[in-house]
Amino acid sequence: MNKFLLAAVQLNSQQDKEENLKKMEKYIIEAAEKGAKVIAFPEGSNYIGDDSRQVAEKIPGGKTFKMISELAKKYSVWIHAGSIYEDRDGEIPYNCNFLVGPDGELKTKYHKLHPFDVDVLNGPSIRESNKVHPGDKIVTFDTKDYGHFGLSICYDMRFPELFRLMTLKGANILFVPANFTMNTGKDHWEPILKTRAIENGCYVVAPAQIGQKPTVAAYGKTIIIDPWGNIIAKSSDREGVILTEIDLDYVEEIRRKIGTLKNRRADIYKVEEI
Repeated sequence: MNKFLLAAVQLNSQQDKEENLKKMEKYIIEAAEKGAKVIAFPEGSNYIGDDSRQVAEKIPGGKTFKMISELAKKYSVWIHAGSIYEDRDGEIPYNCNFLVGPDGELKTKYHKLHPFDVDVLNGPSIRESNKVHPGDKIVTFDTKDYGHFGLSICYDMRFPELFRLMTLKGANILFVPANFTMNTGKDHWEPILKTRAIENGCYVVAPAQIGQKPTVAAYGKTIIIDPWGNIIAKSSDREGVILTEIDLDYVEEIRRKIGTLKNRRADIYKVEEI
C-alpha cells in the first residue's frame, strides 16, 4: 500500500500522568476513526516533569504500553508512542520511543542518543543527562505496507548524520517527536526539519508538545513535511490531531529527480591530514 493516512498528535502533557494517558487514548480513537493507519505522538507523551525515575515504565509491560497495545489492536493501526521514560531497574531511565503494530505487539524501540544539555540563550541551563541515560543504537523499522520508519527524539534533529544513516538503511519516513523550546523553536524548528526532509528525500513527521512546562515553554507547531520540503500538515496552537496522506511513491519520485543519495561519493568521504 503506497498511499495511506498518517496522524500526528500535539499534546500539552503535564505532571498528571493519568490525565495525559486519557488524552492519548482520546486522540488515538479520534485519529483511527478518521481513517489514520499510522498515529504518532510527541516526546514526553505520558508525562513531563522532574520525576523521571518514579514514572519510568517497563517497555513492554508498563501501563502506557498496555494501553497503546490494546488500542493499536482494537483499531488495527500502527502507533508511534512519541517517547516516555523507560525503567532501567531504578537507575536513570532511558528517554524511549517505541512502535506498536496493528497486532498490539512491540515492533521496536529507540533510546534518545543525544541528551539536551544546553544553556538556553536568555533562559535556563538544561541538563537532560541528569535524568536520562543516553542510548547507543540507531534504529529503523520497515513496516512493509506503511513505510520504513527512522526513529529519533527532539534534540537528535540537530545531528544530520543520524538521519542520513537511517536513510541509507532504507528509511523513507523520519519521526521526530519533540518537546522543543519556544526560544529556539521560533527560529530553528521548521528550517532544520525541512532540511532533514530535503537532504534525505524523506517524509518528516514531527509531533510536538505545546504549553508551559516546568522549565521552559514548548514551541508546538506539529508538522508533517514531504520529501520536497513542503509542509503538508501543521497544527494550530492547541492540542489535537492533524492528518495527511503519505504517498511512498512520491519519495522515490523525488529521489530520482534530486539524485543526492545516488550521487554520494562515499569512496572519498574521509578527512585527509595535511
